[in-house]
Amino acid sequence: MPMYQVKPIVDRHIAIDLPTCMYSYQIHAQHGDSCTAEHALQNGEVDPSVKALEARQDEIMRKLYELKATVDGLAKTVTTPDADLDLTVGSSLSSQSFSSAALKSPTDLDAVLGKDLGALRDIVVNANPAHPPLSLLVLHGLLCQHYRVLSSVHVHSSVASVPPQLMSCLGPRHPDSYARHMFQLGFTLIWKNVPKVQMKFSIQNMCPIEGEANIARFLYKLLVPYPSDPAVATLVDSWVDTAFFQLAEGSTKERSAVLRALNSALARSPWVAGSEYSLADMACYCCVMRSGSASAAPANVLRWIKSCENLGHFKPAEMLQ
Repeated sequence: MPMYQVKPIVDRHIAIDLPTCMYSYQIHAQHGDSCTAEHALQNGEVDPSVKALEARQDEIMRKLYELKATVDGLAKTVTTPDADLDLTVGSSLSSQSFSSAALKSPTDLDAVLGKDLGALRDIVVNANPAHPPLSLLVLHGLLCQHYRVLSSVHVHSSVASVPPQLMSCLGPRHPDSYARHMFQLGFTLIWKNVPKVQMKFSIQNMCPIEGEANIARFLYKLLVPYPSDPAVATLVDSWVDTAFFQLAEGSTKERSAVLRALNSALARSPWVAGSEYSLADMACYCCVMRSGSASAAPANVLRWIKSCENLGHFKPAEMLQ
């Protein structure tokens, strides 16, 4: 018999309900709703919240591309002597589609401009709005037909105002202009108070090129190789210099002499430097238009002008006349 005995005060047979989980939460899904995330995954559908997240990610990526394009543009102006640009007028891409009908492949661009290391190859041209470089605008149009060109127009602080037709001379702004990785070439035209047209391509490895004739030679080589025949190449260069230095900038007497020589050359062949169209034809046509000598041109020159217009290459120059 125990020494101490305590009378029980609770019946040991009482049933106690113990909890089956530590925490509980309210179920938000309505009863009978079959479009739950689990059912959506089982049926191969995408959760609406995932769709919203993907749309938000796409919007963030688009803004990042725009920011990258802006930073690249600022970096470009900082690495050139023209860092004090006041107004960005527009950015454009040729209305031509991204077709593969190019005269040259990217490997040819590598051979002419150097190996592409991932950065956009920027061609920066400084030109005086009082003397628009018609031949460079024509060459820009041809480059846009054969390459993916990101074009932009800027106004330098040394210029008070620029006519509207010069503002839009490279075409309208393209909606994908923020995605610089989509393009092969960058063509930046800066209207600036300069005595001669200037072009900069590679600031580190290349000195600036001055003069419309020299720049036209450089850009034309991106489209068509220079003639392999030294005599033909010399003839083309001679006509290019004659066009820019005598026909465009010479006196009335010099212009008349060039027109007579041009008429004699066109009597022997359909084009200025022989049987094929060349840079000489482009330079002479633009300089004839700039000097206003077309109305008084001889018969062979008038026939040649008509042939040039039929090519459709000179619309950018015609729009500024």
